[in-house]
Amino acid sequence: MLSKFKAPDTTLIIFSIIILAAVLTWIVPAGEYAKAEMEVEGAGMREVVVPGSFQTVERDFDGPLERIVHTVAIVLQAPILGFIDPDAAPIIAFVILVGGAFAVLTETGAVEASLRRLVVASRQSRAVEVGMIPIFMAVFSLGGAVFGMAEETIPFILIFVPLALALGYDSITGVAIPFLGSAAGFAGAFLNPFTVGVAQGIAAVPLFSGVGFRVVLWVIVTVVVIAFVMWHAARVRRDPTRSPTFELDERKRHDGLHLDAEGEPPSLTGRQQSVLWVFALGIAALVYGVLQYGWYITEIAALFVALGIVMGAVGGLGGNGTARAFMVGAKDLVATAVIIGLARGILIVMQDGQVIDTILHALASGLEGTGSTVAAMAMFGSQTVINFFVPSGSGQAALTMPLMAPLSDLVGVTRQTAVLAFQMGDGFTNMIIPTSAVLMGALTLADVPWQKWARWMLPLQLALFALGLAALAVAVSIGWGS
Repeated sequence: MLSKFKAPDTTLIIFSIIILAAVLTWIVPAGEYAKAEMEVEGAGMREVVVPGSFQTVERDFDGPLERIVHTVAIVLQAPILGFIDPDAAPIIAFVILVGGAFAVLTETGAVEASLRRLVVASRQSRAVEVGMIPIFMAVFSLGGAVFGMAEETIPFILIFVPLALALGYDSITGVAIPFLGSAAGFAGAFLNPFTVGVAQGIAAVPLFSGVGFRVVLWVIVTVVVIAFVMWHAARVRRDPTRSPTFELDERKRHDGLHLDAEGEPPSLTGRQQSVLWVFALGIAALVYGVLQYGWYITEIAALFVALGIVMGAVGGLGGNGTARAFMVGAKDLVATAVIIGLARGILIVMQDGQVIDTILHALASGLEGTGSTVAAMAMFGSQTVINFFVPSGSGQAALTMPLMAPLSDLVGVTRQTAVLAFQMGDGFTNMIIPTSAVLMGALTLADVPWQKWARWMLPLQLALFALGLAALAVAVSIGWGS
């Protein structure tokens, strides 16, 4: 009987969490904080909670039957509400449009030829083979640390999964290189405007101060994550059956999602070289636009649409060929878009039940009366819990920092340390929680079940949590930010 057991599909898991969230709204009392607009340096106007304003509220229902009907309705509406949510809708559109642009790039043959050359080079040079994972992950980590690279990593799954399979690794390694690379940088960031910038602005801490401590933290977090991925990759290469996705990867290889590159490296045509230069210039423009002009989802998606058009022309696909490739790529990303909408639906149900503020209030109240070191660690734990319900970095900062900043004054923790507790509490669990749209989008695109990923990630999560506790203990002991 056990051999016939099949793990639930990712879609079923997320919908089950939506149902559990709805049940939670019957258990946790509804409550809310008053909200106010606040000017955050470098981030514009943000809606933040008003400390001390929490109060329980009565939800307006004419009896249990009406409430049951409402609960069933919100569960069924959660997917569509997740799709049209102002925070999720741009990400969904971004994924589909960028997927179309990457399909155009793939259709030119430039990516496959380049990756084949890379595979051959890794077989011919031990240095290339050993350095590939840490170099790529360090680059993605730098993107996460400097400009908050997150959603931008999703399209790179289309490149790194087949590359990982060709190198004798697995799909998990292919996801980990871009996703965990940027996630490590996001969690240990020293300049990320969406987490460090917003949190410091709300906490009235000088913008991007404490950079020295954060750079050290970023290096340590990045090294730990890279080491874990390299250990896993080497283990799988020695024995592919040790991979959690072995059977899935064998099917992918059978279906042709790999790069056999024997003998001499394949040559790149003039058109293919031009396509790669266009793509490289586009990525450079992306980085410049984010850093110089604050580009986000809309601007980046527009850039990739433009790249798709130009790459199709330069690659000789013609108008019809470019359009067909674009639509095929967009179609292939529909499942990813559905998962993102479903994941957002969890938050929609919690917001409808008005329980998020209640959970926040309970966690914040529990910190009073503790010692400074314990309080800092408890803040980290509280932020970790809250991140499951509010996986948006800037959204979590706006929700929690107005409470955590003044609370840190009372418990003897510097506000700089309180920001660090938020930063790590938000960043580390983004690598594993099913409410993260970026994670679920990446896993769906790579056809990696969330439960397999979560089981694989658990040791790294425990290591990072221990690292976070140690970092806070050091911060408190040296009076960082005082």
